[in-house]
Amino acid sequence: MAELADKLDIVIPTIRNLDFLEMWRPFFQPYHLIIVKDGDPTKTISVPEGFDYEMYTRTDIERILGDKASCISFKDSACRCFGFLVSKKQYIFTIDDDCFVAKNPSGEDINVLQQHIRNLLTPSTPYFFNTLYDPYREGADFVRGYPFSLREGVTTAVSHGLWLNIPDYDAPTQMVKPRERNERYVDAVMTVPKGTLFPMCGMNLAFERNLIGPAMYFGLMGEGQPIGRYDDMWAGWCTKVICDHLGLGVKTGLPYLWHSKASNPFVNLRKEYKGIFWQEEIIPFFQAVTLSKENTTSEACYLELAEKVRTGLGHIDPYFTKLADGMNNWIACWQQLNKKE
Repeated sequence: MAELADKLDIVIPTIRNLDFLEMWRPFFQPYHLIIVKDGDPTKTISVPEGFDYEMYTRTDIERILGDKASCISFKDSACRCFGFLVSKKQYIFTIDDDCFVAKNPSGEDINVLQQHIRNLLTPSTPYFFNTLYDPYREGADFVRGYPFSLREGVTTAVSHGLWLNIPDYDAPTQMVKPRERNERYVDAVMTVPKGTLFPMCGMNLAFERNLIGPAMYFGLMGEGQPIGRYDDMWAGWCTKVICDHLGLGVKTGLPYLWHSKASNPFVNLRKEYKGIFWQEEIIPFFQAVTLSKENTTSEACYLELAEKVRTGLGHIDPYFTKLADGMNNWIACWQQLNKKE
C-alpha cells in the first residue's frame, strides 16, 4: 500500500483536461484527488480512468459556502484552497497541471509524495542551522557544535518542493531571462530558520492540514482583484509567521518535479505589477508582526493576523481591508466545514 494513502489528499486546480495525470499514475493512483475546476462551471473536463477523485466547480463552491464563497478566488489557481477546506485528511499535497515527473541525476523517476511524506514525518530544526542540512536523513547527522538540547527538533508542518526546467520567476525576471532553465538538481532538504520568510510556491507543496491548514489561505486573486500571482506568496508569509509562533517547522528543497510550461511574462506583469511595489511594505510588515501568546492554534493566530493586516496594511490600498475580510470569512468557512466532534 502507498504510504499514507488513507491520510493524504492531492489537490489540483485546473481549467483543462487532466491528461498530465497519466504520467503521475504510478505515484498518484493510490491517493484520493480533489480537483477544483476554475472558470466556466459548465465546461467538461476529462480525468483519466482509474483515479479516485471528487471535482468541484464554482457553482459547487457557491452552494457549499453561500454568502462567504467570495473568499475563494475565481479565475485564478488560488481557488485550490477550496480543496484544503473540503478535505478530511491529515495531509495535503497540491500540484499544478503543467507539472510532470522529474528524474534524479541517476535517471530514476522522482516520487514526490514519498519525499514530501518523509519531510513531514521527520522533525525540522528552525532554531539552529545545521550545515549538513537535514540531520535526520540517512547518511547525515548533526555537526560538531550543534546544541544537544535542540537535536529533537520540532514538528514539521510544511514541505516545500522545487522544480526543474521552468523556474518560478516573476515577470521582470522572465523578460530578462526568457531562455533560462533550471538544470541544477541540489540533493538537499533544509529547514527555513525561525524569523526568516521565504517565497512559497504552490505548484509542489505539502502540509499537515490539522496543524497549519487554517493558515493556508491563498488570498483574493484573479477576477475582480487588483493583483495576481501572489496567492501562494501570501499563504507562505502568513503560514511562516504562524509556524514560527507555534513552534512548527517549514522545510524546502527536495522533491523536484518538472515544470513544463512558462506562462506569458506580459500577462504576468499585468497581474504582478502592484504586488511588486506592495511587497516592499508587505514583507517588512510580516518581518515585524508578533502574535499573542494566548493564541495557540493556527485558527486563532490567523484571525489575529487578519486584524493586523487590516490595521497594518490597509493604508497601502483598500484591497487589504477586503483581504482581511476574506481572511476572516475563510476561517468561518474552515470552522463550518471542519466542526470538531
